[in-house]
Amino acid sequence: MDVFISVRRKKSTIHIDAKETWSVLDLKKAVGAILKVAVEDQQLYKDDALLDDSKTLGDSGFNSTNAKAQSPGMIGLAIKDGEEFEKLEVTDYSTPPELPDVMKPSDSNKAAE
Repeated sequence: MDVFISVRRKKSTIHIDAKETWSVLDLKKAVGAILKVAVEDQQLYKDDALLDDSKTLGDSGFNSTNAKAQSPGMIGLAIKDGEEFEKLEVTDYSTPPELPDVMKPSDSNKAAE
């Protein structure tokens, strides 16, 4: 089955359509092809836990029910900076401001019906 993954690093996000049967190493190859970063210079994280290259995405907790197109599975990326890997850093997305009252759905429309 298809799984949808968002690989995030700092302010960058890469969306990848993968298979549950892909290994973490296969995902690193896809990321490496996009970013031009060698596989051995990448570390992938799920919930601050380092993912094992030999495990499949399914074994790592990603499946078609929790990694959908409208709600992809999140993976953090750290890249080797010189001799050691950088600290995992993912910048949060901004949150939109609250809707003004005139734009909020009202219950008066239902009462009029």
